[in-house]
Amino acid sequence: MHCALYDANRCRSCQWLEKPYPQQLTDKQSWLEQLLAQQPVAQWLPPITSPQQAFRNKAKMVVSGSVERPVFGMVQRDGEAVDLCDCPLYPASFQPVFAALRPFIARAGLTPYNVARKRGELKYLLLTESQQGGMMLRFVLRSTTKLAQLRAALPELQQQLPQLRVISANIQPVHMAILEGEQEIALTPAQSLAENFNGVPLWIRPQSFFQTNPQVASALYATARQWVRELSVTSMWDLFCGVGGFGLHCATPEMQLTGIEISAEAIKCAQRSAQMMELEKVQFAALDSTAFATGRDAVPQLVLVNPPRRGIGAELCDYLSQMAPDYLLYSSCNPQTLAQDVVRLSDYQISKVQLFDMFPHTAHFEVLALLTRQLR
Repeated sequence: MHCALYDANRCRSCQWLEKPYPQQLTDKQSWLEQLLAQQPVAQWLPPITSPQQAFRNKAKMVVSGSVERPVFGMVQRDGEAVDLCDCPLYPASFQPVFAALRPFIARAGLTPYNVARKRGELKYLLLTESQQGGMMLRFVLRSTTKLAQLRAALPELQQQLPQLRVISANIQPVHMAILEGEQEIALTPAQSLAENFNGVPLWIRPQSFFQTNPQVASALYATARQWVRELSVTSMWDLFCGVGGFGLHCATPEMQLTGIEISAEAIKCAQRSAQMMELEKVQFAALDSTAFATGRDAVPQLVLVNPPRRGIGAELCDYLSQMAPDYLLYSSCNPQTLAQDVVRLSDYQISKVQLFDMFPHTAHFEVLALLTRQLR
């Protein structure tokens, strides 16, 4: 993939861009095999590849510059603003949105936030696109001072960009490198963006996590569904479930499934999807996954975990080892913590493992591993 920003040394987010893509995959697979070298793996499946460009469904843009000439992208440590609108990771559909937003910011009087001076209102623009064609736009503001002006200017923007189905303002008053605050203000009647992976309806809300590489995410969910169906289990937990992608893919009308996620916004999405699919034996709750699991006296046949980068940790590993479900399905965005957790789960063997290249041109990737309890 060619990137003028990389060649000009203005953005180095894609650290592996000079490495040929086949070599990237080889290096990632080799590292994963090294991390799991002490654990017997019954079956290694070939890596799932990604498009090399235009694969991202989300842009996180720092807004800098002036109200008349805003810059969307990032700010270097020396304070220099770098325009990332031409980043080749973004689909072509983002370009007309970025182009329309520049004059809109002036019309709405949204002065870009200046970190050094601690002045201004508009900190970030967050743009997400569904495979269904709709988009969600979020304005991250320092305060509600310009909210009335933003509302007044929106109708013209919506007429110009009808693909913007969901628009909101997030209030982030803290003078730190924190992407968003707790307060989200809806600016459109719709506050959920419709998505669909493999025939499963999913919903994206402003403050809920969603995968940024839909093609690889679709393959990840479909693989999990296939592996679970082969096990013929009738009860399952989906811990750290997000908007329910894994659980909704794996569920059948007969399966008892409970999905747990700390984010109430994500749980609202999961519940809506389950209702649409008429899955009466599936339930989702906004709770801490470790606290939920360790507070139960029994476990289902299969426990699926999709934790943040820190992994599931010693407490949950100890609980699962003690309660001994037949299977664990572990999806990880950090193979190092996956390897640490697998060591703790000494009563389980890795039946199969597969790498999903969710983040091309970087050292990051996703892993799916099926662990089967060994009878002693």
